[in-house]
Amino acid sequence: GKWHMGVNCKSRRDHCHHPLNHGFDYFYGMPFTLLNECQGTDDPELAKSLQDTYWFYTQMIILAVLTLLIGKLTNLFSVKWKIIICLAICGLLYFISWFSSYGFTKYWNCILMRNHDITEQPMDLEKTTSNMLKEAVSFIERNKHRPFLLFVSLLHVHTPLVTTEKFLGRSRHGLYGDNIEEMDWMVGMLLDVIDKEGLKNTTFIYFASDHGGSLEAHRGNAQLGGWNGIYKGGKGMGGWEGGIRVPGIVRWPGVLPAGTVINELTSLMDIFPTVVHLAGGAVPQDRVIDGRTLLPLLQGTVQHSGHEFMFHYCGVFLHAVRWHQKDSGTIWKAHYATPVFQPEASGACFGRGICPCFGDGVTHHDPPLLFDLSQDPSESNPLSADTEPLSDTVTRRIGKAVEEHRKTLTPVPQQLSPHNNIWKPWLQPCCGTFPFCWCDEENNKA
Repeated sequence: GKWHMGVNCKSRRDHCHHPLNHGFDYFYGMPFTLLNECQGTDDPELAKSLQDTYWFYTQMIILAVLTLLIGKLTNLFSVKWKIIICLAICGLLYFISWFSSYGFTKYWNCILMRNHDITEQPMDLEKTTSNMLKEAVSFIERNKHRPFLLFVSLLHVHTPLVTTEKFLGRSRHGLYGDNIEEMDWMVGMLLDVIDKEGLKNTTFIYFASDHGGSLEAHRGNAQLGGWNGIYKGGKGMGGWEGGIRVPGIVRWPGVLPAGTVINELTSLMDIFPTVVHLAGGAVPQDRVIDGRTLLPLLQGTVQHSGHEFMFHYCGVFLHAVRWHQKDSGTIWKAHYATPVFQPEASGACFGRGICPCFGDGVTHHDPPLLFDLSQDPSESNPLSADTEPLSDTVTRRIGKAVEEHRKTLTPVPQQLSPHNNIWKPWLQPCCGTFPFCWCDEENNKA
């Protein structure tokens, strides 16, 4: 399914970010993310967020090149031709990035891969559902006689909400509902295969979402990004519950009792140590592992999640911290920064299309906004010393946890820097002779 970690670092075939370079033995899916451009029917999505950036850097570099050129030709100052040429090339690349964001995204970034080979460029979204399902079923059948890990990252419930004709109009909740119906059917098909192959009682299955509903995803008056119930905010908002609080559903007949509801908060980062635990391994000891194995909680040998504190980031910026106070059972949440909603009372960033993580798009809180999630899960009533006698004590304790947490972090280069965002033709995955990147191996094989 959707990998969304990219492919290459230094050359078109180094595959440094590819799943096969990160512990997986087999891959079938998208190395990037699903965008409106992939379907070609909605407003551009990638273009909207990057076009202005690309155009700004193009203008700045052109201005710098012209200034250096004039200075060089009039002998105002000395500068090497090599510097002017390098800057000019950078400017050209930013210009191409800006220009290509108006139409080439579909052909260059909406691709399907099997292992290291591109099988469709651009991918045919109408066939993707059946292709993904066939691959997953085939994987189970090939590996049914030995232990296996199958990670299926569906393209569903993500704009542009690709839905096959069979499921269009099935739901009373519009296209998003149709998309959920089809995803539910796909999960059911996979569970049926597990049962049919006699793997039901020996297979641990975990189903979850990576974030809450995207409130800004609209087409006219139609909401395309789900609904977060009583919880405030949505996808990409740092710390608000609506963006990070999602259900997890576990199935393991014969080992985990059916019908059990666990209200403890866990993290998707818990999947890694849980899988390691199930495989009889040990997590690395040379670094801090943020996840905790879920097995003791699921089997009832412990009553509480292994997470006392959870740190909620927006990009590289810490926006909120959750504290599960073990002795009282109270769950506190402190917000150090929150997005500025547009319009103000809308509960989302409709004006920008996506909430920023820093700058004038966020409000910083000192002291932090404090909520008691045990009593106020919708984060409607911030606490103060007047309304909560423990507020200062709680804020100080959370602040100490943040200090301890930050000591465990190692700074890394900014992944979304202008240099990393610029389009690099020599890294572009291409199944033909660049720039003629078109192929359909799926159909040829069929």
